[in-house]
Amino acid sequence: MIQSVLVANRGEIARRVFATCRRAGIGTVAVFSDADALSPHVAEADTAVRLPGNSPADTYLRGDLVIEAALLAGADAIHPGYGFLSENADFARAVHDAGLTWIGPPAPAIEMMGSKVESKKMMAAAGVPVLAELDPGAVTEADLPVLVKASAGGGGRGMRVVRELADLPEQLEGARREAQSAFGDPTVFCERYLETGRHIEVQVMADRQGTVWAVGERECSIQRRHQKVVEEAPSPLVEAVPGMRERLFEAARLAAKAIDYEGAGTVEFLADHKGDFYFLEMNTRLQVEHPVTECTTGLDLVDLQLQVANGHALDAESPAVSGHSIEVRLYAEDPAQNWQPQSGPVHRLDLPENAVEFDVLRTPGIRLDSGVVDGSSVGVHYDPMLAKVISFAPTRTQAATRLATALSRAQIHGLRTNRDLLVNVLRHPAFLAGDTDTAFFDTHGLDV
Repeated sequence: MIQSVLVANRGEIARRVFATCRRAGIGTVAVFSDADALSPHVAEADTAVRLPGNSPADTYLRGDLVIEAALLAGADAIHPGYGFLSENADFARAVHDAGLTWIGPPAPAIEMMGSKVESKKMMAAAGVPVLAELDPGAVTEADLPVLVKASAGGGGRGMRVVRELADLPEQLEGARREAQSAFGDPTVFCERYLETGRHIEVQVMADRQGTVWAVGERECSIQRRHQKVVEEAPSPLVEAVPGMRERLFEAARLAAKAIDYEGAGTVEFLADHKGDFYFLEMNTRLQVEHPVTECTTGLDLVDLQLQVANGHALDAESPAVSGHSIEVRLYAEDPAQNWQPQSGPVHRLDLPENAVEFDVLRTPGIRLDSGVVDGSSVGVHYDPMLAKVISFAPTRTQAATRLATALSRAQIHGLRTNRDLLVNVLRHPAFLAGDTDTAFFDTHGLDV
C-alpha cells in the first residue's frame, strides 16, 4: 500500500494532491525549483527536495532528478499532476523501473494517446466517432476552413485556423515551428474546423480488473486561444439533446477499453449544436477542471487514483450526478492587452462565503483550489494561473450566480487579473442560456 507520495509538479495541483493525501494519512513529498522555494506547496509537504534551477527544462521536466528526489525522501509513489511529465510514457516507465508506484495509466496507454494522428486512427477502428484527418498537402477549397494541429501537443500550441487556401503553407510552417519548440516534434495535421463547436469531455476512471466508469461529462467551450477559461458539469448541450449522454459515455468507455486504460483520464470531443460529436484526444491524466466532476458526483478523484494504483477494484457502477458545478480559471493576465501575463506579489487573495480549499462540495458553496496565498509572488517562469474558483448549487443558474457574486466580492490585490471578464461571462445572457460555443469571445467581445 502507498505510504508516501511525491508530486512531480508544483503550485495548485501539488497542493490539491497533498490535501487528499493528508486526509488519507499518506505522507507527502514536494519537489521545487529555486523560483518556487517559497511556494505554499513546499511548506505544506512533509518533505521537500530542491531541483536546482528555474526553468522547467532544468527542474520539473527532469524525470531523473524527480525520481532521485523520491528515493532520497523515502517516497514509494509518484503522482505527476498535470502538465510537465504527466503524459510522458518514458517517465512512467522510469518510475516503475525505480521500484516506485506510478499513480497514472500504464506507459503503453500514454504512448498510444500521445500522437493525435495515430490515436484518431485507433479510435476510429474502435468505433469512436472522429473527424477525418486531412493530408496538409491535399487540402482543397472545399475542405475550408481547416484546423492545423500539432500531433504531439495540446493547450493551443501549434494550432492554427486556415480559411484561405493561399494562407495554408505559411500557417503549416508556423505550426511546425511552434510544435517543434513546444513538444520536440514538428508533426502537424489538418482536420475540418467547426466554427462554433462545443467542447465536451468525459471523465473516465478505470481499474486493473477491467471496470471502466464514465463518471460524468464536462463542457469547456468558453476558451481563449484554444485554452479553457470556464468549465462546468453537467454540459448544457448534453442536458438539452436527448440520448447524447448515453452515446458520449459509450464512446468514452470504448476509447478507454481500446487501450487497456487504468486510472483517471479524460476523453475529449468536439460537438455541434445538434449533438453530433467527434473524438479530439484523450488526456491520460487528471484534468485541471476535475473539481466540477468531484462536486457533482461526491467523488474525490485523487483518492480514487490512489485506490486504483493500490489495486483496488471500482464498484460496478459509478455514482449518480446531482446539482451543477462551474469552475473559472483566475489568471494573472490582462485580457485587454492581448492576455499579457502579469508578474509580481499577490498581496491578498481572499474569497467570501467561507470558501473551502481542495475539498469536494456536497452542499451549495464555493471551493478554492489555488497555488498562491497572501504574500506569494507570481514569477515569469510558469503558467500565471492564480487559482481555480468553483461553485456548486442545485441548478446551473444558481451555480453561476453564486460564483459571479463570490468573484465580484473577492479581495484580489497586487496583480491585474481576468476577474472582471470571468464575472461578466457568468452574468451574460448567452452564458445563462447555455449558448456557450468556442466562438463565445469572438461573438460577444472581451468586455461581454
